[in-house]
Amino acid sequence: MLTGLNDLTKISTDQEGVVFSIQEELIKNRGLKLDFRKDLKSLETELKLRGFSKETVKTYLYHNEVFLKSVKKKPKEINEKDIKAYLVHLLADKNAHPRTISLKKSALKFFYDGLLKKNIVLIKTPKLPKNVPETLSKDEIRTLIGSAPSTKAMLIIKFLYATGLRVSELTHLRVKDLNLKDKSGWVRQGKGAKDRFFPISDSMLICFEHYIKDMPQGNYLFSGKNGPLTTRAVQKVIQTTAKRAGITKKVTPHKLRHSFATHLLNEGTDIRLIQELLGHAQLSTTQIYTHVSKEQLRKVKNPLDILGI
Repeated sequence: MLTGLNDLTKISTDQEGVVFSIQEELIKNRGLKLDFRKDLKSLETELKLRGFSKETVKTYLYHNEVFLKSVKKKPKEINEKDIKAYLVHLLADKNAHPRTISLKKSALKFFYDGLLKKNIVLIKTPKLPKNVPETLSKDEIRTLIGSAPSTKAMLIIKFLYATGLRVSELTHLRVKDLNLKDKSGWVRQGKGAKDRFFPISDSMLICFEHYIKDMPQGNYLFSGKNGPLTTRAVQKVIQTTAKRAGITKKVTPHKLRHSFATHLLNEGTDIRLIQELLGHAQLSTTQIYTHVSKEQLRKVKNPLDILGI
């Protein structure tokens, strides 16, 4: 295990999967001591009181539970060395991605510094890499949609690309959140616990007029066997369709979101409008797409060509 902070910057940036689901029943049945359950319950209560989204609550609970099981200590016994050793171990031995480490650190900091007032999450972790988002071309989007194995799969792919919604926002949409008369929809309690308006395109309008015709207003727009379609199910739909389409890139719901933003930017849409559509709190988050737009760069007339020399 590495112990020096300098070692934190020498880690590969391979993406590590992040699990976003935990149920209270799982906490009870994983052999955790009663002390742990009480502390995790207090954490859950505090997160909800502060208005964090359901996904954030689940994620913070999950990462704190994993940490406690790893160090095998009670929360009140945890110190700065425990936090540091755990995060360095994940970076060095588990090859965790800096973004995963950042999320884990945030979860631990909220619990130990914010709730328990221990002020022990002080380790400096690597800065998040500002990776240029990979996108699909317009032709790849057409091929992907045309390769959908079912109407439902086609609608999911179309809708993600047409709205730029996050997959968690898509899965929680209900029929009543759409207003086909004024071509609009609402994301209820999206990221940051904020409601967000989104327009419905003309082509999506035609699709949904038939799809939701006889569906009760309270129904989820895309439902599974026992409630909303899960994010994992949506990911599988897209991966299966991409394979059918012969697309070699790794296609994910978030890549459709990246493509939505990039294609709008290429068409000259104001970046502040794209910010609103994506639900970004900060413009700086949206500005990463300005580094993606190669099409706009190609359209710039070279000054030498203008001279005609």
